[in-house]
Amino acid sequence: MKKRWILKKNADDEIVNNLADELNISKNLSSLLINRGITTYKEAKDFFRPSLSGLHNPFLYKDMDKCINRIESAIKNNEKILIYGDYDVDGTTAVALVYSFLKKFYKNVDYYIPDRYDEGYGISKKSIDFAADNNFSLVIALDCGIKGNEKIDYANTKNIDFIIGDHHRPGDELPKAYAIIDAKRKDCIYPYDELSGCGVGFKIVQAYAQKNNIPFEKITKYLDLVALSIASDIVQITGENRILAYYGLKQINKNPRPGFEAILKYSNIKKNNFNSFNTETIFNKQLSISDLVFFIGPRINAAGRIENGAESVKLMIAEDIDSANKIASNINNCNDHRKDLDTNTTLQALEIIRKEDEQNNKKRTSTIVYNPDWHKGVIGIVASRLTEYYYCPTIVLSKSNGMITGSARSVKNFDIYNAIESCKEFLSNFGGHKYAAGLILDPKNLEAFKKRFQEVVDSTIEEKMLIPEIEIDRIINLNEINSKFFKILKQFAPFGPGNMIPIFQTNNVIDTGQCRIVGKNHLKLNVIHPDISGYPVSAIAFKQADKFDYISQGKPFDITYHLEENNWNGNISIQLNIKDIKIHQ
Repeated sequence: MKKRWILKKNADDEIVNNLADELNISKNLSSLLINRGITTYKEAKDFFRPSLSGLHNPFLYKDMDKCINRIESAIKNNEKILIYGDYDVDGTTAVALVYSFLKKFYKNVDYYIPDRYDEGYGISKKSIDFAADNNFSLVIALDCGIKGNEKIDYANTKNIDFIIGDHHRPGDELPKAYAIIDAKRKDCIYPYDELSGCGVGFKIVQAYAQKNNIPFEKITKYLDLVALSIASDIVQITGENRILAYYGLKQINKNPRPGFEAILKYSNIKKNNFNSFNTETIFNKQLSISDLVFFIGPRINAAGRIENGAESVKLMIAEDIDSANKIASNINNCNDHRKDLDTNTTLQALEIIRKEDEQNNKKRTSTIVYNPDWHKGVIGIVASRLTEYYYCPTIVLSKSNGMITGSARSVKNFDIYNAIESCKEFLSNFGGHKYAAGLILDPKNLEAFKKRFQEVVDSTIEEKMLIPEIEIDRIINLNEINSKFFKILKQFAPFGPGNMIPIFQTNNVIDTGQCRIVGKNHLKLNVIHPDISGYPVSAIAFKQADKFDYISQGKPFDITYHLEENNWNGNISIQLNIKDIKIHQ
């Protein structure tokens, strides 16, 4: 698929030079910092050395004082407290965090994860009935609830108080909950609104600890859960999230909780301090945000997709490795089943789209694909795969309990939440973010919804949004890459939205004659500038074997790439991970 190369605007040379001199780094690195809004020594220090002292006061949240007062009152009066959360990674980590914290000093607390198929997303009537039947008078709902107005009204009739800790966009009217902790509510002055749902849960714990003189060091052990939620929910890794992710990764790498250690056994990763692992592929390295996204997150998610997310909570709160291993084994089986469902559903969806394209014969600007028999637990994954394949806003729909349920994914710069909101008259419920959303509708409204959604996309999407974009930080020469450059570059981590791994462009390179196809469709190269002194640099180009015939002839080409550490048989070297290749016409 053709890609657009977009070079970021370079900062003024004087500013770049001044910061480079002040930090004693190269102009290339200085430019990368400035593109991230870092222009002073202090800002650079805070960026490279995140500090927990940089976290905001949790009581800046609207309703945080009411939230903590209500929790204290419940504990004082020995009320039963129920911790409630969504069934995905963000929700289950949030529940595990708040439940574990309260359970340390208060026994009258339990947790509840709704069933994806029986109850659906958000606060369910069934869970409220469960709370009422079991005498829970306080429910703390995490990563959901901000649009659960009717459910909260129902809970109020049962004399159940709800505290909502959410990070999603509110509707026009807030629920009538006892307290609502959400930085996206219009009357909240909290200075950062990009926390994950688990991050919001941590702020509640931080506030409780702060008011009750519990040392901050007592709650930092929960930051591993926050880091996993940040990675899996794909929130911005800026501001507070960068601090929380930085220290959460440290916790995971230094002293992983039993649940994480157990699930990693199935992930083809071996760390130096995980001596019990027996895997074929060994990476003796520090786990990164990307590792959490690809190795831990999907397995934690699998329980909620195939069985029940409560299994994931059990795994994350397990206190010994033996019990964690038993739960992890079952969750890994769920993940294997999920993979099979995911693959088969994706193939079926691709075939449906292919037939539609044969009939319509026009450029696709959006995709809505529906099969009532598809497994509800994988439609989000399938939506992501189809978005990547066709590169347009995509909604995948299935049927559950008589209603159509959908997962939506988008392309860069197109707000799919707004597009879905424009069709809300046809929907029973919806929620989400700019790039990912969920929806529920009555089958009788399906065709009307599809027609309106297509009209909204056609009238608002720009043609360039339908072409994948590679945003390039800097054009450099290969001889500017050395061990010092790479060592400092690694300190830009953790990488993610808002702080993506730097992408470089290098022009007029050739292969040294060692280009070969590896795997089914990948290229292994050694590239060099033919007219600039320097050593060849090893490179890998995934899914770009179609360029082999051209490159193997020794002809020049341009590349975009990021740098990574390649560990082969104990030999560590810098490698280019090539994102795209442009051959010279």
